[in-house]
Amino acid sequence: MRERGERDVRAFLEGAGIEKEIHSFEESTHNSELAARTLGVEVGQIAKTILLLVDGSPLVVVISGDLRVDLKKVKAMRNGRKVKLAGPEDVVEHTGFKVGAVSPLALPEGIPIYLDGSLRRFGTIYPSAGETNNMFETTPAELAALTGGEETDLAR
Repeated sequence: MRERGERDVRAFLEGAGIEKEIHSFEESTHNSELAARTLGVEVGQIAKTILLLVDGSPLVVVISGDLRVDLKKVKAMRNGRKVKLAGPEDVVEHTGFKVGAVSPLALPEGIPIYLDGSLRRFGTIYPSAGETNNMFETTPAELAALTGGEETDLAR
């Protein structure tokens, strides 16, 4: 898998005809608490992009930063036997992004994307823009349109 990062997210946005400012920071925003503090927003507004493996096959869940994914719900939804959080090597292998930098945009073809309904609690959300120290501002509806992700309830 080729390495992916901010340039891929920018290219994706440009290809969609959308101009977005990518906010870059000196400090890492690789977890929801750091990102929220840096941006001055609620932790729930941070849109975490989490790679899971269901029976070895990758899928992505985008969920509010103040919540956790319910692996049992994922297992039931995908009719899987084993669901696990992807390790660092799996993240790079399946997405091309570094851990803490996975963006819901510019993912490789074929990775299913699920958007948790928790994101709709906020008018503005902030997903990663492909690096551990950047994010972009969007709305839950715009993110759904950009990703083609399926909206569902996967929070604990």
